[in-house]
Amino acid sequence: MADLEKLVEELSALTVLEAAQLKDMLEEKWGVTAAAPMAGMPMMMPGMMAGDAGAAAPEEEEKTEFDLVLTEVGPKKIQVIKAVRTFTTLGLAEAKAAVDGAPTTLLEAVSKEVAEDAKAKLEAEGAKAEVK
Repeated sequence: MADLEKLVEELSALTVLEAAQLKDMLEEKWGVTAAAPMAGMPMMMPGMMAGDAGAAAPEEEEKTEFDLVLTEVGPKKIQVIKAVRTFTTLGLAEAKAAVDGAPTTLLEAVSKEVAEDAKAKLEAEGAKAEVK
């Protein structure tokens, strides 16, 4: 078996030109070609460490699921309980317990439109809510 430590040292000492020549020679010998980087993967820049690649071009995923959190009930508690029942499957006792336990998450993993609609219903009754 080859001395891997020695091989690593020798490869680390190669210049860019020598590494390119080595790549060409290996492709010819093995009958393969080097694959291009996958789409969406950041390319390594000279002087970057492997862990730095993601920091070069951070991509934010678009959020598709939202939670609705009741933060404050406000002065019209009964109307807020009724509003909670319009957009959840909670019964009267469960809706009252959820409102009494504010801050509480009323909806989880829903679309932005559903969360915003429910928030508007709560705010129309004087409650305060957040879409997260």
